[in-house]
Amino acid sequence: MNRAVALRIAACGLMGLGAALLIAALLLSTYTKSKVAKVPLDIDATLVSDGSGTAFDPASLLGERFVVDRDVPLSLQQQVSVEAPSNADVVTLQVGSTLRRTDQQQDNGLLLAMVDTVTLDRSSAMAVSSESNPGGAVQKPRGIDDDQPPTSIALPHEGLTYRFPFDTEKKTYPLFDPIAQKAYDANYDGEEDVNGLTTYKFTQNVGYDDEGKLVEPVKYSSLYEDDADSQVTARAALWGVPGDPEEPITMSRYYAAQRTLWVDPVSGSIVKNEEHSYHYYARQALEPEVTFVDYKVASTEETVETQVAAARSERDRVSLWGRILPITFTAVGLLALVGGALLGSFSIRAESALIDPGLDEADHGFFDTMGIQVPGAEAKTEKLPAQRPTDLPPDRPV
Repeated sequence: MNRAVALRIAACGLMGLGAALLIAALLLSTYTKSKVAKVPLDIDATLVSDGSGTAFDPASLLGERFVVDRDVPLSLQQQVSVEAPSNADVVTLQVGSTLRRTDQQQDNGLLLAMVDTVTLDRSSAMAVSSESNPGGAVQKPRGIDDDQPPTSIALPHEGLTYRFPFDTEKKTYPLFDPIAQKAYDANYDGEEDVNGLTTYKFTQNVGYDDEGKLVEPVKYSSLYEDDADSQVTARAALWGVPGDPEEPITMSRYYAAQRTLWVDPVSGSIVKNEEHSYHYYARQALEPEVTFVDYKVASTEETVETQVAAARSERDRVSLWGRILPITFTAVGLLALVGGALLGSFSIRAESALIDPGLDEADHGFFDTMGIQVPGAEAKTEKLPAQRPTDLPPDRPV
């Protein structure tokens, strides 16, 4: 194989490599990124928010009057995990939430408990439903000594739940509230830095207006068949209501909440949360009479650090496949194409020079010596005429 053929093969190889890298870059920046920018299937997180508030004392159920304590320490905990069905298109999140009085031991301080399940589209983070999967459910409450397997009540979700989509936009999103069993607007409210991460801030009002005034509280939807926790009848003395102490008074439970969420716009992860929730009993919706719990909590620093680290990890994964590799492949591909084209032109000139050496003179100069004159190698030879010897005898034939 001569040098010209070897150069031509190398040029074709370089140009083929360059074209392949450019195609790979295009696929990575479009198709592959859309496959990578999805809600992960390995979510397993414990989110803790601490704060304080006014809370009912469960022990007073057996007393002469319901007792409501002020300024008690409270902790809201959410355990998030992935359940079936989860695949390339959807992910099912199960979130167990508990609100406890931390000044009381174990279940004596338990105020709220819920196990919520929702199936999300992994690309849009929106809740999805089908004939075989209602898109969400909540577990029926169980007694402390109940050893039967938990049963669930179908609760179709709508909008976002527990996450925002990748590439979150500066707009209003519907965010589902599992207690109200309805989606409410989460409004964009600016950018803020959270532990060095630029986040989008969203606010949501459930039953409150923008000034924090109670305007449209939600009647609590009981998970018990007899509505035991949404409507309670007790003696007036227990409620602390004036009048005949033995008169039975029926009150309904209402709920309202305000939330502020800090969201990583790249991954859609909620990295920080502040919540004010109000559960109360009343005969008229806008006239609270007995507080069950009125609290304000915020994500602990440990939870924020964990969520920020998880968001950065998802950012890095998307950036690698959606930006770093496409840019690298594009740059290397263009270099390979240019290099292949130059090498191809050299191979043509080399082949021409080998076929007809006369072609490689001043007009071509493929074998140029960079201006250095090499004696004998580049100089043309001159044929000198042979001289007749003058020292031979006159009678000797020449």
